[in-house]
Amino acid sequence: MLKFLKVAILILAITACKNQTNKKEETAIPEPEKEELEWIYLFDGSSLEGWRGYGMDSLPPGWTIRDSILTFDTELGLEQDYTGGKDIIYGAEEFDNFELYLEWRIPEGANSGIFYHVKEGYDGPPVVAPEYQIIDDENYGNIHDLTGYNSQFGAEHPELLQDWQKTGADYAMHTADESQKNLNPVGEWNSSKIVFTPEKVEHWLNGKKLLEFVPWSEEWNAKKASGKWDNAPDYGKYKTGYIALQDHSSPIWFRNIKIKKL
Repeated sequence: MLKFLKVAILILAITACKNQTNKKEETAIPEPEKEELEWIYLFDGSSLEGWRGYGMDSLPPGWTIRDSILTFDTELGLEQDYTGGKDIIYGAEEFDNFELYLEWRIPEGANSGIFYHVKEGYDGPPVVAPEYQIIDDENYGNIHDLTGYNSQFGAEHPELLQDWQKTGADYAMHTADESQKNLNPVGEWNSSKIVFTPEKVEHWLNGKKLLEFVPWSEEWNAKKASGKWDNAPDYGKYKTGYIALQDHSSPIWFRNIKIKKL
């Protein structure tokens, strides 16, 4: 009988410990909430703090907040006598290894892009910084004459938008996997993600990975030397820099811009 009581007490003790552990697990902070705390918001819909024009102390005309969205308004941009560049950078901090997420939408025929590791002192971000391309894949070639520009690169059909020019591409370097691309029509929101580490870079669109490559590898250097960037010696060489958004004189909308340091 005494042996039976000892066994019963032991079972009750073990059960109590398990229940206490379960209670602790139930009251623990869910992992997604912990992860959310790691994000740094570059634009939260309420302030343009930290943003300025490339090589400037203020924002170029046209960039504003409309309905909590970072907007380039072409009409607003034309209201002032301004001839400088209109690309903007988040100049409050430079980033090296990161995961960048943002949402965007464009009108028909629009062209834009997302740059990283941007350094100032050049003609603009494109000659120094890698770019996640944003463009109207379907209509851009029908609206804009690409023949002259694309002919210089030996394109077989220079009148068409090339694979390296399409949305999600590492512009003029690595093309997106079209089988994984789910690009929403113009006027609808899309989400993009860039993951950068020295071991691997990834481009994502609407939850699907479009490409990956190893920066500064032998293959990367060969691509740089054989295409658009052969006369841009500093292209992609920096390992840290600003995040930038491109304007190509068409309306564009960005929201929920955030970054996580890796």
